[in-house]
Amino acid sequence: MGNKEQEAIPLPDEVQKELESVRAAASADFQAAPDTQALEAARVAHLGMKGAVTKLFDRIPSLPKEQRRLFGQQANALRAELERALEERQKGLEHEALERELKGERLDVTLPGRRQHLGRRHPVSRTMDDISAIFTRLGFEVAQGPEIEHDFFNFEALNIPPDHPARDMQDTFWVQKETLGPAPEGSQESFKVDPGTLGQPGPTEGTVVLRTHTSPVQIRTMLGRKPPVRIIAPGKVYRCDSDVTHTPMFHQVEGLLVDKGVTFAELKGTLGAFVRALFGGDTKTRFRPSYFPFTEPSAEIDISCVHCKGAGCRICKLTGWLEILGAGMVHPNVFRAVGYDPAEVSGFAFGLGVERIAMLRYGVDDLRSFFENDARFLEQF
Repeated sequence: MGNKEQEAIPLPDEVQKELESVRAAASADFQAAPDTQALEAARVAHLGMKGAVTKLFDRIPSLPKEQRRLFGQQANALRAELERALEERQKGLEHEALERELKGERLDVTLPGRRQHLGRRHPVSRTMDDISAIFTRLGFEVAQGPEIEHDFFNFEALNIPPDHPARDMQDTFWVQKETLGPAPEGSQESFKVDPGTLGQPGPTEGTVVLRTHTSPVQIRTMLGRKPPVRIIAPGKVYRCDSDVTHTPMFHQVEGLLVDKGVTFAELKGTLGAFVRALFGGDTKTRFRPSYFPFTEPSAEIDISCVHCKGAGCRICKLTGWLEILGAGMVHPNVFRAVGYDPAEVSGFAFGLGVERIAMLRYGVDDLRSFFENDARFLEQF
């Protein structure tokens, strides 16, 4: 019986009173803390390394062995109880602080809201999107191509001979051929071009240019598929020109429709529908004979002045008409360059300058204003 654990002896009354005193004092200080800073001070005083609860454990060695275990259990239970009380008070103080903040920042819902400053889409981007949307509704799909282009796609395949003025350095940006790098296999850029068929740029050497129009996209599309073809090619183009009505970089939208039995009447109907959709149903069109090496016959298309409605003004130079695009039936040599039989298919092509259209729509006199990034100018649109 000597090894039998001795039964725990109840703690003396003064020890019980001490535990209750520590509990009551800590609970009272926690509840009385007006803010988190005061609550932290109360925590240190009661639960810190030198706090009242910690000091209770210093008494264990002085107690009889029969009371140590029971005292330790009650002291641990007291510490857990006070930690829960501390956590609850912490949450309560945070809730009270939030309530005070909400009451202090109460909004008057009858006051007008703050007006947010919203950006605006650039007038050129808006015009290009509007043009693309109209032709998409007419059944055309949007096609894209590289801006650094081979001479074959930009000139040769479009029936532009080696001695054509468009190849001069004064009109075209010529690029070193290494700029292109290798083309991914199977991509449009990987079409094999016979170097013997490439035209030479005259005073310069090389066969790579910054595209002068988006017509190369039409060539790449026809090389990659059989008729029918119905596309538009919006994008940036580059020419050595800079004045009030020209910039070295500008935007074009060109279109192509190829199928069996396509006629000039369909070209007129398509462009007439486009003009009415963009400028209004009362806008008239006029076709004038012209020349482009990649179309035959070719025409310049004018519209009745959108400002004076044909009466004559400064914008239309008192003629009542404004030139907006060029068009024509695809030249047979262009079809032959892409492997189409001009005896089997026919088609039409057209092209327009986006900035030119934007200037007419928004009454802008200087084309360069679109590229100066002047916020005062752009805020008008």
